[in-house]
Order: sequence, then structure tokens, then C-alpha cells
Amino acid sequence: MKRMLTDYIENVEKKLNSSKQDKGLAEEILTEVAFFQHERLIHLIVTIFTGIITILFLLGFLYFENIPLLILFLLTLILFIPYIFHYYFLENGVQKLYDLYWKAKEK
Repeated sequence: MKRMLTDYIENVEKKLNSSKQDKGLAEEILTEVAFFQHERLIHLIVTIFTGIITILFLLGFLYFENIPLLILFLLTLILFIPYIFHYYFLENGVQKLYDLYWKAKEK
């Protein structure tokens, strides 16, 4: 997903910087924004769910002092951190697409 979003942003920037005007570019960007917004929503749900589960495992360990709960907490924490970075990337990528849409709309 990262590569697809990065490649698409680079492609749109090249089209915007070229001398040839593409009248359908703004509508194309809107279509892709909808796709990436859906992807962003799914990753937000997964990230929130993973964060809640991570906190519950931590609270369970602190309350019961059970080592398997600590192991589960550490495993979900290891999973949660990349989810945060991936969601951050998706959020910034969609915001960049918004900016590119307004630039294409002005042309």
C-alpha cells in the first residue's frame, strides 16, 4: 500500500508539473482519494482495536501478575507500533492527495 500511494503521488505530481493540461486529472484524484480513504479507515479500525487489546493485556498483567499476559502484551505492542507508523503514512498520503486535488482543480 505504501508503494502504491507513493507511486500515485509521484505520478500526479509529474502530471501537474507537465505543460500538458489534463482536464480529467482532478476527477481521477478524487476517485483515488476515495480508495485510499477507505484503506485509511480500515487501518484506523485495526489500529484502534490493536491498541485496545494491547492495553487490556497490560492491565490484565498488572492485575493478575500472569506471565502469559505479559508475553501477549509484548507481542501486541510489537504489532501495534508498526500499525501506528503505517496509519501515519496513510493519513499524510491522503492529505497530500487533497493538496494535489486542489492544485489540479486550479489548473
